[in-house]
Amino acid sequence: MLLTVTTTRAPATDLGFLLHKHPGRAQAFGVASGTAHVFYPEASDERCTAALLLDVDPVALVRGPGDSVTHYVNDRPYAASSLLAVALKGVFGSALAGRCEARPELAAAAIPLEIRVPALRCTGGPALAMRMFCPLGWDVHAAPVPLEPASWGDSAYVDLRLTGTVRLADALNHLYVLLPVLDDAKHYWVSTDEVDKLIRAGAGWLAGHPERALISRRYLLHRRALTDAALARLAESDDLDPAEIDNAVPELEPETPDATAEPGTPEAETQEARTLEAETSEAEAMHEGEAQPEGEAEPERPVSLAVLRRRAVLAALRETGARTVADLGCGEGALTGDLLHDAAFAQVIAADVSARALAQAARRLRLDRMPEARRARLTMFQSSLTYRDARLAGLDAAVLMEVIEHVEPDRLGALERAVFGFAAPGAVVVTTPNREYNAEYQMAEGALRHRDHRFEWDRVQFGEWASRVAAAYRYEVRFAGVGPESPAAGSPTQLAVFTKAGAPTGTVTAHAGIQVTANGGAA
Repeated sequence: MLLTVTTTRAPATDLGFLLHKHPGRAQAFGVASGTAHVFYPEASDERCTAALLLDVDPVALVRGPGDSVTHYVNDRPYAASSLLAVALKGVFGSALAGRCEARPELAAAAIPLEIRVPALRCTGGPALAMRMFCPLGWDVHAAPVPLEPASWGDSAYVDLRLTGTVRLADALNHLYVLLPVLDDAKHYWVSTDEVDKLIRAGAGWLAGHPERALISRRYLLHRRALTDAALARLAESDDLDPAEIDNAVPELEPETPDATAEPGTPEAETQEARTLEAETSEAEAMHEGEAQPEGEAEPERPVSLAVLRRRAVLAALRETGARTVADLGCGEGALTGDLLHDAAFAQVIAADVSARALAQAARRLRLDRMPEARRARLTMFQSSLTYRDARLAGLDAAVLMEVIEHVEPDRLGALERAVFGFAAPGAVVVTTPNREYNAEYQMAEGALRHRDHRFEWDRVQFGEWASRVAAAYRYEVRFAGVGPESPAAGSPTQLAVFTKAGAPTGTVTAHAGIQVTANGGAA
């Protein structure tokens, strides 16, 4: 299996810094399926090409546990597949993560790239390759590989060539996900861990891809439960912090050449190539939670907006003194899980209009294995937030986290009456995207963060809505921002805490990633 990456950005040999592989040396890495070789067929200031050649051991494939590939004689040693994707991540792990201490500005920049995979099984033909890569900004040429004799027509393989100006980390992650998607097969058992890998590698591009459902389905081998879970998490794609994704990949490569050294000098030599650790159950060697080498400190990882948001909501709930809480529109149960982990909340209700979302939440929370004491604190049921539900009445607090923007504007009044009027909890915590911050994401004017959003408000609009609701249902309201703050746009998430008028309200304090913007009014 062969894959080449070429750049013409001068000096082109800086590609060696980005890949953490010196252009003047050939290196070999042991992987579970054979040996991965890295070498440079050409390396000049004008043009540099790095090649990854995976020499698959077909006998090792047969010996692998649970492998269903036909013994010995098959296309796997020759056609790009999940075997090549695994080797790509193992050998170029730092490059996939976007880490390059020697050239950090280059790692963050889009550069001219040419990528070729001369033999790729593509179950869907060249048209499918176009549908996968064109939306990502690539110029795609996928030439069918003819059968011999030619009268038999074209084979199921294509010679794939991609050309574009793309950040190298993004390009490699595109390949890591889409090679097995085009093949529509994997050489190892697909479990729930694969959902995490897909979300990490797809950060910043998969959620907006028009074929995200097909990509998720094929990447997860058509397993319905895993596909549903992946698509639900992609619905929160604006929560994913690229820096967190980058740092989720453990370093398995030689050290970066010295930042002041040039390729070809002794100072720029990387360490000797070493064997990559074997992949567990023929899956990928790299995974979250991998132990750090002894004496090496665990690097501090940036925190995603999703985590910051949940922390802000939990902090607001604690300040109200709530003991009984409803997670309204709970989705797959991320906040519900956090609530259950905090013994301060004696009763937790998870409600959603979608039965499928509740089933996903139950799987995520591992309801069938949950300790009895914790399970006794949890109640889950289907409920629509635009209709009265007596099961939600009389609680200390309720949370609408990233919910209201999914409601049709003409139905918001019904939600207000059902939640603030009928259920009337002692406190209500609401979060919603801040439309002004979309410019910080380089989004087009008027674009929404998710296709299911019915609207997104700026800070003035959210403040006006919250103040009107508070006045109508006898609440007091205060505001905060969640996430990194822009002087012009504020924070990516805006948060409001409603408390019953006259009740102790506490203070919304600033936590990591949370900025107070106002008390009793919009920022």
